[in-house]
Amino acid sequence: MAFYSSGVEYGIHSLMCMVDARGEAREMSVREMAELQGVPYDYLAKIFTRLSRGGLVSSSEGKGGGFKLARAAELITVLDVVHAIDGEKNMFECREVRQRLALFDEQPPEWVCDGPCGVRSVMDSAQQRMEEELARHTILDLARKMYRKAPDTFVVEVQEWIADRRVGR
Repeated sequence: MAFYSSGVEYGIHSLMCMVDARGEAREMSVREMAELQGVPYDYLAKIFTRLSRGGLVSSSEGKGGGFKLARAAELITVLDVVHAIDGEKNMFECREVRQRLALFDEQPPEWVCDGPCGVRSVMDSAQQRMEEELARHTILDLARKMYRKAPDTFVVEVQEWIADRRVGR
């Protein structure tokens, strides 16, 4: 089972769609992003509600309205997206198993409880490192990596695809 929801993946990819090849933000509707990526519109709309509450995107009203990044793509980290969509959560919950050995007859000796649980320390350290890594990567980093891999025609194809959808509004 995945630790983070599919919403995190959809959210990251959607924010990447909102950055052009020059690294500049572009406004897009949730419907455009859902169609472009082949993801469920209703689910993506809920994700954008969370991204908005998290201060990562802002909405524009009226015909042709959509969302834009609330701050520069180089200032939005993957960890920001994770926290906005899935919230802050611990990957491990210590149950203090060390204190429940049958040998202790429900009264663990003092040495057992001395200091933090070794298992918890390892798991907390792993989570901290994972979050540090997620914080190192920004939406701009990921968008640039995608555009470097893509053929030059991809940029034009995406722009034309978006323009074609907007003509039909």
